[in-house]
Amino acid sequence: MILNRLLQAVLVAFTVGLLTFIMIRLLPGDVAYRIAAGRYGYDVVDSAAAAKVAAELDLNRPAIEAFGLWLYDLVRLDLGTSLVSGEPVWDELVMQLGHTLQLAVSAILLSLLIGPLLGILAGLNRGGFLDRGLMLVSTALRALPQFVVGLGLIVIFGLMLNLLPTAGHAHGSHLVLPAFTLALGLAAVSAQVARDAMAEVAQSQFYRFARTKGLPEWQVFRRHGLRNVAVPIVTYLGVQFIYLVEGVVVVETLFAWPGIGHALVHAIFGRDVPVIQGAALVMGLMFVVLNAAVDGFCYIIDPRRRDA
Repeated sequence: MILNRLLQAVLVAFTVGLLTFIMIRLLPGDVAYRIAAGRYGYDVVDSAAAAKVAAELDLNRPAIEAFGLWLYDLVRLDLGTSLVSGEPVWDELVMQLGHTLQLAVSAILLSLLIGPLLGILAGLNRGGFLDRGLMLVSTALRALPQFVVGLGLIVIFGLMLNLLPTAGHAHGSHLVLPAFTLALGLAAVSAQVARDAMAEVAQSQFYRFARTKGLPEWQVFRRHGLRNVAVPIVTYLGVQFIYLVEGVVVVETLFAWPGIGHALVHAIFGRDVPVIQGAALVMGLMFVVLNAAVDGFCYIIDPRRRDA
């Protein structure tokens, strides 16, 4: 399993780097002018400044040569320096990665507190009011784009009720709205998965036999239902990480959260190729690491995998 994940990480690194490099080359506009504008500001930049930046950074070198140099640096674990700030990309990404992980972990924990609990209750009362209401709300939340959910939370809790800040990261309260924006989408999926898993387990012979023995409902669930329901929930977390990684870009930009997604958007506007490639690479590898963690956790909680 570890060897497969390492191979996947290598393939992700190469593919992300190649596709990012190609897409940046296909973007319209003068790269040198955009970089100069990121350095000096759009109000003062001119063609002379753009020409100076192009000569300094050697932006006219062949694309194959530029990509080959990036791969060579990547093998040496060197992501280069930012074309705008001149700072090492590793230093910028390490700081931003901490904020992104803080947001991602908070969103995952919130979603696990909300979604599976409601899904299990709905699965135990299949066809009831809670079940129908949960399906309606979870379907709506999953269908809405993340920026729509985020804007709704900003309007309600930030503007109408004036309870929470809508942007920034100075205090812990700044984390609440972006974390809930991500968590609601994640919880919508995990609730449906938990509901289907619980309904299937509740109809199984071993679960019904445990009830006929006279055990209290909570003991039946703890002994015979919890682990069986947890396996599909944890397994589906791997799929949810796709939603999480792509949602980080939107949510961090919407709430001005200084993470990798926010830095990626600004780097694209500034045509800061090393930062773009580094941020995309870190996000791709983060997805691989999270999926590896899911595989390991499923291996621990499911004895059938260990026996196999």
